[in-house]
Amino acid sequence: KAIKNNLPMVALFPNTQNNKKNSLGTEALNEDNLVCKAIHLIKKKYKNEIGIMCDVALDPYTSHGHDGLLNDIGNIANDESNEVLVKQSLLLAEHKADIIAPSDMMDGRIGLIRNALESNDFKDTLLLSYAAKYASGFYGPFRDAVGSKNNLKTDKKTYQMDYANSDEALREVALDISEGADLIMVKPGISYLDIIQRLKNEFNFPTFAYQVSGEYAMVKAAAA
Repeated sequence: KAIKNNLPMVALFPNTQNNKKNSLGTEALNEDNLVCKAIHLIKKKYKNEIGIMCDVALDPYTSHGHDGLLNDIGNIANDESNEVLVKQSLLLAEHKADIIAPSDMMDGRIGLIRNALESNDFKDTLLLSYAAKYASGFYGPFRDAVGSKNNLKTDKKTYQMDYANSDEALREVALDISEGADLIMVKPGISYLDIIQRLKNEFNFPTFAYQVSGEYAMVKAAAA
């Protein structure tokens, strides 16, 4: 359907069975997991007719529903999370994902992933950073779809961004560009048109917006 509608790319997100989830999100590194199987099948059937973008984050795989690992007191462990995210990125690149898209919002992960891709001869794999990803209630339908809503007991405000601080977006994007991102993403989209404009004016860099599930639901409801 995507090809028939002239869409250049699809983004893959898995709904992981609960019995494959754990606190470390180890299913993300399983070379036979749902996303890896999907990439293989799509590439086999359609070759280069459509691109594939793959999310890099642990929330579809963790029993606690967070994008990274948690420490003993339940806070995000940034550096330990980055180690896993680098391995996840390499696995997706090995399976021939065209774009690796870290959406986890861990600090420093873009530079680490870029270095890993370059060191392993994945120089042509594009790196799209969710550079300005805001904590939002708009993600609700998506979390239902990937099966993480019931696992998530606390919010993600300690690592996703605060809508009241637009200057933070400029700092985050500047860091990600300097660390080797090819593209940057603002998420959600329609609520952050001011951020998109500020980023484009400041950096003149390839900038994308992700209209998330809650936004899409509103558009569909309004159309109906």
